[in-house]
Amino acid sequence: MSLPFRLSRLALLAPALMMTAAPARAGVGDLLVAPTRIVLDGRRGTEIILNNIGDDVATYRVSVELRRMTPEGRLVDVEAPSDTEKAAQEMILYAPRRVTLPPNQPQTIRLNARAPAGIADGEYRVHMLFRAVPPPRPAVAPQKIDGVAFQLTPIYGVTIPVIVRLGNLEAKAGLANIRKVSDGGKPAIALDISRSGDRSTFGEVRVLKAGISDPIAIVRGVAVYTELGQRSVTVPIDPAHLSDANGQVTVQYIEPTDTGPVMLAETNAVLR
Repeated sequence: MSLPFRLSRLALLAPALMMTAAPARAGVGDLLVAPTRIVLDGRRGTEIILNNIGDDVATYRVSVELRRMTPEGRLVDVEAPSDTEKAAQEMILYAPRRVTLPPNQPQTIRLNARAPAGIADGEYRVHMLFRAVPPPRPAVAPQKIDGVAFQLTPIYGVTIPVIVRLGNLEAKAGLANIRKVSDGGKPAIALDISRSGDRSTFGEVRVLKAGISDPIAIVRGVAVYTELGQRSVTVPIDPAHLSDANGQVTVQYIEPTDTGPVMLAETNAVLR
């Protein structure tokens, strides 16, 4: 099971109302969501567990959204859905769609996919959004303000992919263009992952050095979705192995499965 995301809500003064996909962070009203990736076969459903680990009662709205991945690995909103994306959104069934959780109180979201008769084999994907609903503001006496003033609350949300695979789908991956880079001022290894086939890939990228037992660089949860044939990935170098990130290395892209890890791609490269 993937590490759970945490969802936090922060109130502040802001010039505009924001809706942002937030990374894990601590704070009042935190929400744990597990698992953080779901793959269905169109026959059996599953459950998502929500747990409020904050100190106050919190309300969350659950919805299904469409996202596409860019070649840089970012997820962006879909403005003009394709027929496949529309079909994916229509086949996902889930309940409840709004939950109010006391602290340390888990809640189950039931999730299923109902594939319509005659739909083509393939991979269908949506992203399930868990969005904090701000509590009502207490009534306060109006203040005299010159000009225009705003007091707005950003609403933070986190999405998890929900993938439906129909039929016997396959994918192949490759690794190329491996090199050292600086990412935010820190040393890292950049590379390109290519994908072909009729399903997405998902796994961790490891960079190994002969004679060292642990990876000198590793990043988990790397997906290449079906709308892409290639995406770039940056892997941070373990600070304990900065001096080892030179010369020949082995790079692996490994996918977790129910029967154990599967090597999607492996190659050797020379770092300079």
